[in-house]
Order: sequence, then C-alpha cells, then structure tokens
Amino acid sequence: MTDATLRAEARTVALRWDDGTSTEFPFIWLRDNCPSGFHPDTGERAFDLLSVPEDASPAAVRLGAGVLEIDWAGEAHTSRFDTGWLRANRPGRPADDPADTPYVPWRADMGAAGIPRVAADAVLRSDAALAAWLRQTRRTGLSIVEGLADSPEAGQEVARRIGFLRETNFGRTFQVKSKPNPNNLAYTADALPLHTDLPNQELPPGFQFLHCLANEAAGGGSVFADGVAIAEDLRAADPDAFALLSTVSIPFRFHDDDCDIRRRQTVIRLDETGAVSEVCYNAHIAGIFDMAPEVLGPYYRAYRRFMAATRDPRYPVELKLSAGEMVVFDNRRVLHGRAAFDPSTGYRHLLGCYVDRGEFESRMRILARAGHGG
Repeated sequence: MTDATLRAEARTVALRWDDGTSTEFPFIWLRDNCPSGFHPDTGERAFDLLSVPEDASPAAVRLGAGVLEIDWAGEAHTSRFDTGWLRANRPGRPADDPADTPYVPWRADMGAAGIPRVAADAVLRSDAALAAWLRQTRRTGLSIVEGLADSPEAGQEVARRIGFLRETNFGRTFQVKSKPNPNNLAYTADALPLHTDLPNQELPPGFQFLHCLANEAAGGGSVFADGVAIAEDLRAADPDAFALLSTVSIPFRFHDDDCDIRRRQTVIRLDETGAVSEVCYNAHIAGIFDMAPEVLGPYYRAYRRFMAATRDPRYPVELKLSAGEMVVFDNRRVLHGRAAFDPSTGYRHLLGCYVDRGEFESRMRILARAGHGG
C-alpha cells in the first residue's frame, strides 16, 4: 500500500494499493467495523452502532507498516485496521467464500456415466476427499456415493459427515418403498414425474440422500434433470414465461391426518445477480392457483411450458441404482423422479434423508479453513 487520504467531502478514506488501484472506505463503515468492536472470543459484533453519530468522522488517519490508524473526532477512540483485512473486505466486493462454487449446468447428454462418483470409504476417512466431493456435488448438484455397507445407517453416516439431518413431517429419515395406505406418491410403485421435494415447506430441504438398499424389481429407474439448465433455457427462449415463473408465487400444500403444511414459492428463484439459484416445482402438491384472472392465462402458459420442459428428452438422465449406491442431489436445484416398477418382480427399497444447504456450505468452509480448499 502506498498512501491513505482523508476525503472529507466524500466522507471516505481513500487507500491506494501497490498495484495502482484504490478503494474508498466510507467513514461510517470504518467506524462500524473497528476491530475492537468484535468480541475477542466469539467474533460476534459487540459494537453498538447507535452509540456513535451517523456523521462520525476521523480527526486524523495514519498509515504504518500494514496498519491503518484512525483517530475519531469527538471520541477518545482510535481504530487500528490491518490493511490486508481492509483489502479482503473492501466495499463493493463480496468476501471470498469457499462454498461459492459456481453451478455447472448439465443436460441429458451428460449421461449416467457423467454423474460424478466417489467411494464411501474415501469420504468417511479423508477430509480432503470429502472436500473435493462436496465441491463437485455443489457444481453439478448431483453425485453418487458407491460402496456403502449393507446397513440402513450407512448412508446416514455419510450425510452426517456434512452436518445434522433435517427433520420433516416424514421424519428424520424416510423409507422409499411401496406400502399400504401411502400418504405420498413416493410410497407407491407408480411412476414419479420430475419434481423437487417439499416446496410446501417454509424452507424446502437442501441436499437429499437416497441410499439404495435393494432394487430388484423390474423398472424403477431413477431420473434426474438440472433445473438450472431448464430455467436458463426457458429464459433464453421465452423471457416472458421466465419472468412470470420467477416473480409470481403459487401455493403449495401437503396435508394428511397429522399435518397441513402450506407455503407460497416461485417456481424459479434468482440470486442478487439475477442468476437462477433454485427451482421449486412439484405439480402434485401445487395448490389452487389464486392469482388475478388477468394473470392466470399468461401464468398457465408459462407453467405449462416449464412442465413440458421437464418431459423433454433433452434434459433428463436416467439410471438404475444398485444396492450399496447412494445418490446425492441438491433438492432446490435438481429435479428427480422415477420410472414405475413392478413390486411382484422383486424388492425395491431406498432410504432417504436431507441435509440443508446451510450445513453443506458450512462444512465446505470449515474444510477450506483446514487447508482443503479448491
């Protein structure tokens, strides 16, 4: 760093870096982020922003060996900033995040052979292998863990390497098999069209883990499609339909004898940059569309177009899981379904659980902190 300049009119401190670039740091930002204002043990912000005036101003600034010092006017207080910290956290540039792994959209041409695979033993024993697998799974939203022990707990053991299991009205785990008096189509032998799970929840589950314990019946292939690819293709082909699906919410509802859980969601969700970040699509638990009559017609056209895309052979990848394999996918990105199967020809049993996105991303950051970054 070469110099620091107090710019009273702009109410900033300008820092010029060795590469010739410069950054403007607003006074109030600097006062709010004084290192002394964070608890030394927890790292939480302990400073009360309302304890200083909104027009807090420096009386003087000094630049030393890697340290910027600011004396604050009207206060017996001096802030001391590490200049490396200031550069890493400069306004206008989000902090680096090891969990911010860009999505890599995929379509049917990826094929089942293109789905990333990892050995269960590797992710259970090696943090480096776990970190690499998490990064790859976040990029594609889909991977397969191989070589699981013949035990209902084996898949959960892998999931718990990431974080705690998300409990829903179906329990902490759920059995995907045909059974009498089902309260969900997953518990039948019927075909399941592509969908995401539980958009009726306030926060739909993040990553889903489906451990195959047996898959001997005729049929029953698992089907997956990348909702990001479908949504982005729709944006390019039909911007009006994309706009409706990303701005107009619809009701979702699941109800049985024990619960009645409802939530409004948009089918397509965007992040702050406008990129597709999530998809919430489940035609079976979509509620009664209740938008204004003049919106219903255009919305149905958009919704049908998205629905048609989920059945377009350009998108889905199908495979038949074998016992000891577990498919892991981002439930708020990757749509999943299955072909019908004949239970009279053999037994089909998958055991599922969820780990929320926040837990998944937290584990990526902790592993990166330990030196297992990208």
